[in-house]
Amino acid sequence: MSQRAAATFSIKSWDEKPWDEVKGMPKLTRASVFKSYEGGITGEGKAESLMVYREDGSATFTGLERVVGSVGGRSGSFVFQQNGTYENGVAKIKLSVVPGSGTEGLRGLSGEGEFAVGHDPPYKMTLDYHFQ
Repeated sequence: MSQRAAATFSIKSWDEKPWDEVKGMPKLTRASVFKSYEGGITGEGKAESLMVYREDGSATFTGLERVVGSVGGRSGSFVFQQNGTYENGVAKIKLSVVPGSGTEGLRGLSGEGEFAVGHDPPYKMTLDYHFQ
């Protein structure tokens, strides 16, 4: 049976650098992001994302994030796979827990979530999860 974790997160740091810029082509960047979670998910997250920016400033990105903390009162760590877009000042992200990435009390965690956020924290998200 699935449960829903509603959480907020804040971005503690964002370090984004180009890794391939060619005139007339979309810019490719890599972002290292540190987050803090509260609510149904608590703890700290460290993400690495690869992004492609189009001429109009919109972007598509994918990444992995290790979260160390708790979900539904159970502690350990797990990894999110993230895929999203950024357009008109809003980032829309779909998340999934990487199978087999849970440790300690989060062993067997699986789930999917999503959120859409602008530039004003706190950022709200949900994760529908269960343990196998």
